[in-house]
Amino acid sequence: MNKKIRSTLGLVGLLILILVLGFGYIFLFQKSDLDEKSKKLKELQANKYDTEALKLQYAELKVEADRLDSILANRKFNIPQNLSSIKFFNFLNNVTSTTSPLIKVNTEFAEQKQDKDFFYYLYKLNGSGTFNDIYSLIYAIEFSKELKKITSFSITNLVSLDEEQVPQFLVSYAMEVRVYFSNDNRFAPADVKENNLIARKLHDAFYPLIRNEIPPNVDGLLDVQGARLLALIPEGAFLVDAKGNSYLIWEGEQVYLGYLTKIDYDNNKVSFILNKGGIIEKVNLELEREITNQKTENEP
Repeated sequence: MNKKIRSTLGLVGLLILILVLGFGYIFLFQKSDLDEKSKKLKELQANKYDTEALKLQYAELKVEADRLDSILANRKFNIPQNLSSIKFFNFLNNVTSTTSPLIKVNTEFAEQKQDKDFFYYLYKLNGSGTFNDIYSLIYAIEFSKELKKITSFSITNLVSLDEEQVPQFLVSYAMEVRVYFSNDNRFAPADVKENNLIARKLHDAFYPLIRNEIPPNVDGLLDVQGARLLALIPEGAFLVDAKGNSYLIWEGEQVYLGYLTKIDYDNNKVSFILNKGGIIEKVNLELEREITNQKTENEP
């Protein structure tokens, strides 16, 4: 065997050895990797989606989601998902911004508890304000779109004086409020629209019918007590009070504690209605006339 044949056979043998080693490495050492890649490739091919089909499916699901949102939005109350405990403080700020400045609300976060399938935050509120301010606060809490419930409530009357020492008949209150929420989004729409929280005015049940406190005459109005009617003129009635201050007033004009209700030109008098701490009093003042009787003596 010549040298050329031997070299050729050696190269063929080396090539066979390389092929054997290569196939052995691939099938022995890389087989697990190849199987994993093949499996992943099959999964990708199985989950290959048609873009147009996805668009149609999205449109159908959106219509169904909007329908469910509409049903939830039309409910009187909703229970939101994963509600922040701070949101109730913002809710109270918005409610009290529409009431009078006399209202005071002190809010304390107490705890978080579970009630069957839902959770709630417990808040303790106390403060004071006018009767209708407190009623508006209660109305807003009870009729809010996101479910809130007052579980305990107490109220008492309170009398305070303003800067001008005028009595203010207020009420003080204390209440506990539960604010409900859920762990999922099945009980509230995506966009929550608040209910109408404007409460109509009620008669103040704590305002006294008869009061000992009479407000001072801070506006310098005519005090009918001790006043005298001096003259009746087409423009109105001319009166003077007990201190000598003169006033020209007409029908319907306000006086201290009441109003001038009528000017009677035929009978030369004026009529007033006064509210003295809840006691209604009618006062009539007649025109003063100084009559001088002159006597003539006939001498004999």
